[in-house]
Amino acid sequence: MDSASGEKAVQGQQAVLSSLGAGVKGMVRSEGTRQIVCAMEKAGIRRLISLSTLGVGDSWETLSLKYKILSRTLLRKALADHEAQENHIKKSQLDWTIVRPGGFTNGRRTGGYRHGFAGRRRLAEHLAIPRLRQSKVRGCRSRDPGAGAELA
Repeated sequence: MDSASGEKAVQGQQAVLSSLGAGVKGMVRSEGTRQIVCAMEKAGIRRLISLSTLGVGDSWETLSLKYKILSRTLLRKALADHEAQENHIKKSQLDWTIVRPGGFTNGRRTGGYRHGFAGRRRLAEHLAIPRLRQSKVRGCRSRDPGAGAELA
């Protein structure tokens, strides 16, 4: 994404929802997010909701040993991309929410939601989110360390 494309895409918008991703390749999330943040600040748009992943930042401690090993080996480049992505957002002057789902499934929509962290015993209940719920993200202000994102 070049800066002109980003600036054109955000013009006239009240908020931006970013779900950039590239699997385990490159730095697409962080570079794209950097450009989105710059375009938003230039256009005077304040609200950003961005998709990241469980295990980044303060959510690292919620992962089981198995997921920590996987994240530090096979997924280390993707995790570094997510870390850089979140850093761009946190350093911005935007009103932002970072959503960190554990993973999406192809299951049916349940109509229920949970937010925040439930602790290790119940974490597995929070790791899988049906893809149909991905479009129903409603954010809490994540500048508040106690806030989580709600999925409806």
